[in-house]
Amino acid sequence: MSTFPYSWLMLCSLLFSATSQANIRVKDSLGEHVLAQTPTRIVALNWDLAEQLLELGVTPLAVANIKDYQTWVVKPAIPDAVQDVGTRTEPNLEKLASLKPDLILIASPQKDLMVRLQTIAPVLYYETYNADQDSAAAAIENFKNIAGVVGKSTRAEQKLNDMKERFRELKQQLNDAYNGHLPSVVAIRFASQTTIYLYTNQSTTAYAIKQLGLTVERPQAAKKWGIVQKRLTELQYVSKGYVIYFDAIDQQNKLDKSMLWKALPFVRNGHVNQAQPVWNYGGAMSIQYIAESITQSLLEIKPQ
Repeated sequence: MSTFPYSWLMLCSLLFSATSQANIRVKDSLGEHVLAQTPTRIVALNWDLAEQLLELGVTPLAVANIKDYQTWVVKPAIPDAVQDVGTRTEPNLEKLASLKPDLILIASPQKDLMVRLQTIAPVLYYETYNADQDSAAAAIENFKNIAGVVGKSTRAEQKLNDMKERFRELKQQLNDAYNGHLPSVVAIRFASQTTIYLYTNQSTTAYAIKQLGLTVERPQAAKKWGIVQKRLTELQYVSKGYVIYFDAIDQQNKLDKSMLWKALPFVRNGHVNQAQPVWNYGGAMSIQYIAESITQSLLEIKPQ
């Protein structure tokens, strides 16, 4: 009996399998796309996207503005082998092309470069921060979608489950330290000695505060990037709450010299502390880092 029909079926099966593996369907903020294969040489031009890849165990080929990432984002660390391709808003396109990436990830700061970037490699766009969506939900959804692109969906789900468990642990630590009376919190960054950024209701920072069982004091309406600029005097209304400020630069010397700062009620009550540097505009796992930073800061000034 001829074996031709069997051999032919086997060949067709192998060809179909190869085709199925070569073409993968992926999703970004603009919809669904098809990539020729699972990418391995990936450039991330926004810090939150670099973070998402690193948390998935994928080392990007290149990232924009690595030096400042190491100051402001900090975690996860970028391996030394990763190339720097200029700034986030004006990446070095010539260098980028020379690296021969098979995928470029961008966010809103690079959206106007999409057409030019597409001449170098396929581009996927992930938007997390705008006034029309919940930033934490978007960061988590983008994390899952990027995991699908790089074949790390199982790892992504495990990381997200671990984050939920970590929230429960941190909440319990605060409950124990504050005898079940969790405080209200205002999270800020300094814009100058007299102006501050407050985190808005749809920010990842507000989400982290709520996951800890804390109340957001002085809640703010949604804004792009989840922040709104106010004068420092806005904080005069915080009498019983705690103020936690994020900054990669130690502000204490300047604050100690500010009569305005020292006159604020929460300062006089000792209800203020600096938080360890974290990136408040990052990917999914940055939410956990924000929660950990806030918790540590509050534990340092817990009631005696």
